[in-house]
Amino acid sequence: MRSPDIFHALVLLNLLFACGLWTLLRPSVRAAVTLLVVAVAWVIWNGPIEGATLVTFTRTNGLTESDLLSVGAAGISLWTFARVRRQQPIQDLS
Repeated sequence: MRSPDIFHALVLLNLLFACGLWTLLRPSVRAAVTLLVVAVAWVIWNGPIEGATLVTFTRTNGLTESDLLSVGAAGISLWTFARVRRQQPIQDLS
């Protein structure tokens, strides 16, 4: 029998991909913020399916293969923020 932690990690992984797709297809600040929040959640709770450690920071902490998904998601989120900002007209305050 599988641990429920693996199930929750897989659900979060699917949520990360779905939010990334939503952000790419319908760019908005709301989508970018949601993707960034899910990316942070992924780094925190991806333990059961982390993969190999690429860079070790301490004996128990390091950068794993699955952490790179959050790096990509953060990049998409920041790119979307810049894209939306360029598309919005600058409002005159006078």
